[in-house]
Amino acid sequence: MKNFDCVIVGGGMVGAASALSLAQLGLKVAVVEVSHPKPFSPEQALDLRVSAISIASQHLLEQLEAWQQILNWRSCPYERLGVWEQENAYTEFNAIDIDQPHLGHIVENRLLQLSLWEQIALQKNITLFCPEQLKSLTQTGEIVTCELTQQTITTKVVIAADGANSQLRNMVGIGITGWDYSQSAMLINVKTKLPQQDITWQQFHKTGPVAFLPLPNTKSNDEPGESDFAGNGSLVWYHKKEEIKRLSALSNEQLTKEIHQYFPDKLGTVNVLSKGSFPLTRRHANSYKKGRVLLLGDAAHTINPMAGQGVNLGFKDVKALQTIIATAISKGEQWDDEHVLARYEKMRRHDNLLMMTGMDALYNSFSHPSSAVKSLRNLSLQALNKVPFINSVVKNKALAYACGLKVL
Repeated sequence: MKNFDCVIVGGGMVGAASALSLAQLGLKVAVVEVSHPKPFSPEQALDLRVSAISIASQHLLEQLEAWQQILNWRSCPYERLGVWEQENAYTEFNAIDIDQPHLGHIVENRLLQLSLWEQIALQKNITLFCPEQLKSLTQTGEIVTCELTQQTITTKVVIAADGANSQLRNMVGIGITGWDYSQSAMLINVKTKLPQQDITWQQFHKTGPVAFLPLPNTKSNDEPGESDFAGNGSLVWYHKKEEIKRLSALSNEQLTKEIHQYFPDKLGTVNVLSKGSFPLTRRHANSYKKGRVLLLGDAAHTINPMAGQGVNLGFKDVKALQTIIATAISKGEQWDDEHVLARYEKMRRHDNLLMMTGMDALYNSFSHPSSAVKSLRNLSLQALNKVPFINSVVKNKALAYACGLKVL
């Protein structure tokens, strides 16, 4: 029977980052994952699932030596973020205002995972069990026995990084609180005629926001008849569930026409390449810890994706756990003591809840039908640009926090 210091269930972005961060501390780590990520080639079409990687998340990926490979493959840095409801209340956040070269990068989720896996393959103290699945676990004293589909292993600590519908979280009996939002979201990859690769923007409607995320150019841009399209973009369309269902059933040509009617002129002319949709949910685990099992990433919390902070919160979880265990080791403490492990939730729960609550407040504010509320929110956006103190202090502090550079 193989023994490990830590077993991570789930080899996605957060799980793979967890494995590398703990391996850097000298721990013997196992990763249990159902399937391998698809290999990369430059000719591949851009995936629908992308993330806005913050500066803080970039720093973690650099520490894990996975960032350079992502840059070698493809990513799209952006320097500006535009937000508005009415045109006269347009507000723009700029990396220059917080002395940064960019606000973040748009990266395909699969490439984030794949780059981390390439680093995992180089580590002697990480064992990858794939394809494999956790069937059951038993906690006895300081040992956790994990029964996998094909074998049984033991460990001191188990990390649940198996996503929003975490089977491990359910297995150990950790409950969740949350709800389903009245809207769904549609992801649409497009080619765009306008060169707007340095900005991501979001316009609010009473039915939900529409957003643009710049994507990197690919070799597919050289296809015949497409030479007049300047780049790629990801559109996010929030609307009532019934409307998203209707839009999802349209052909790419029909959907292109709908986009041109509904999205702002700022978008310009586009051609739809691919599309998909998903429901919006909020989930928060009642506890991040049960015995020697810890929850990280979406297994612990899922957030309204309006500000693209989901995976960044997960990477913050990873960094917090690494810091807590590293500090315990440096002080001569037993790193897997349950009192040490409990520090992880204490460090992360407030920050996660703050971001979740903030996104809900923003969501509820812009979906409120009252004309008085609408006037107030547009005046607030105007104040961010026109009132010097708000512009230079409040706005930039909020921007630095969103980039992971400050703590509120």
